[in-house]
Amino acid sequence: MNPSRRRLLGHLLVVASCAIAVATPAASADYPDKPIRLIVPFPPGGPTDMVARPLAQFLGERLKQQVIVDNRGGAGGSIGAELVAKAPADGYTLIMATVGTHAINKSLYKHLAYDPVKDFTPISLVAAAPVALVANPKVPVSSVADVIALAKSKPGSLNFGSAGNGTPGHLTGEMFCAATGVKLGHVPYKGSAPAVADLLGGQTQLMFDPLQSVLPQVRAGRLKLLAVSSKTRSQAAPNVPTFAEAGVKDFETTAWWGIFAPAKLPPGIVKRLDTEINAVIASKSFVDLLVPQGVTVMGDTPEEFAKFQQQEIAKWGKAVHDSGASID
Repeated sequence: MNPSRRRLLGHLLVVASCAIAVATPAASADYPDKPIRLIVPFPPGGPTDMVARPLAQFLGERLKQQVIVDNRGGAGGSIGAELVAKAPADGYTLIMATVGTHAINKSLYKHLAYDPVKDFTPISLVAAAPVALVANPKVPVSSVADVIALAKSKPGSLNFGSAGNGTPGHLTGEMFCAATGVKLGHVPYKGSAPAVADLLGGQTQLMFDPLQSVLPQVRAGRLKLLAVSSKTRSQAAPNVPTFAEAGVKDFETTAWWGIFAPAKLPPGIVKRLDTEINAVIASKSFVDLLVPQGVTVMGDTPEEFAKFQQQEIAKWGKAVHDSGASID
């Protein structure tokens, strides 16, 4: 290559590098310029949906772009999570992740089609809630002690439904069995709504699920709320004991929800989403909507959320191992 052509090529490379450097912040500054899809990895009507829909509405108002909720249920949330893991890292596909999809499944499933850490960019923790134990009114129990006594006196007589394998309800049920020495049959569903429907119909006797999904039926007198899995009683159900108060010592589980994007999301878009999502979480409208349902609003930085996720993976990994639960 002659000197003049070498100089020309060098000049073009410099120009191209500058153009890329300028274009990246500009792309972030223009974000978003089209609707955003928020994947909910469970069917409509469940606890994840109940957190995602108000967040999508208020976030869309702040971003001045529609945030569309897209329910993609199945396989304990893994189908929706895999979809987001493989989506472009441009900020237009997000997931309302759960403790199941991004902490439990890593240890529970022998073959997981996504890596909950490497395949995602953490944005913010959004909310948390205790897991509730509820019973069909026709089941002759009115306390956790009654459930234990009935399960031991009539082995195989009680089944519990959950929103699916790998969900907080599923694993909380398995942990309950391990902690109390009882045997309950597990019936996984493709989401909380169909599980609640079968519980109301008597196809199952018990259910473990985040409080907000069953509270309306409890308040209507169609389900009995026996205990919650938090350290302290829920403000939404102050007369209901915790599992520890009900005699199951050192028993605590928490369901949580947070926003992730595909891996390698540009920093400018991460910052914009984190700022706007946390503004929504802190808003009176969001708090007043979720807290009466038994949900605690959270909020944090991407760095804090990443650290929290690692802690949860370790915590739930031990819980999965101790319970003996495993899914192919």
